[in-house]
Amino acid sequence: MAHTVQAKKRIRQLKKHAEANRKRMSRIRTYMRNVELAIESGEKSAAQEALRAFQPEVMRGVTKGVLHHNTAARRISRLNKRVKALA
Repeated sequence: MAHTVQAKKRIRQLKKHAEANRKRMSRIRTYMRNVELAIESGEKSAAQEALRAFQPEVMRGVTKGVLHHNTAARRISRLNKRVKALA
């Protein structure tokens, strides 16, 4: 258990930040799931729209520090490749 004022404050901050990060990751996963579903349905235009909505969301996660830049780039790249293959 924390004894100092600073340690107690850090525990409070960590709880708040962890909750925010959990919400951000959940939102990113939802957008990714939307792209996956659009790809599975075979509708190229819907998949492109979903991918366009997904990209800024993922990069926002990078900016906020919940995702590594290379991880985000890899996910975008792989989904983009699958969307292009729908032709």
